[in-house]
Amino acid sequence: MSTISEAEVQKVAHLARLAIPADQTAAYVSKISSIIDLVAQLSAIDTEGVEPMAHPLDSVQRLREDVATETNHREAYQAVAPEVEDGLYLVPKVIE
Repeated sequence: MSTISEAEVQKVAHLARLAIPADQTAAYVSKISSIIDLVAQLSAIDTEGVEPMAHPLDSVQRLREDVATETNHREAYQAVAPEVEDGLYLVPKVIE
């Protein structure tokens, strides 16, 4: 069983800006050690010859045609804008 020390748990908690009460540190050590052991078990599995997959089911995504379904309302939207130039909205400068 891989173990992580209480000092390491407190250090990681500090870096993550988490407050772990001192009386609960041992429980976190146990849980994190279990997670590390699980990752070690997964790393030990031989995956040679196993193809990566995007989805566990052999299904094909239905694709739709790549066509515009909305009409262009740019002129109408820019007609009510306070300031427009060359098809672009002009806004006040916020960074100096």
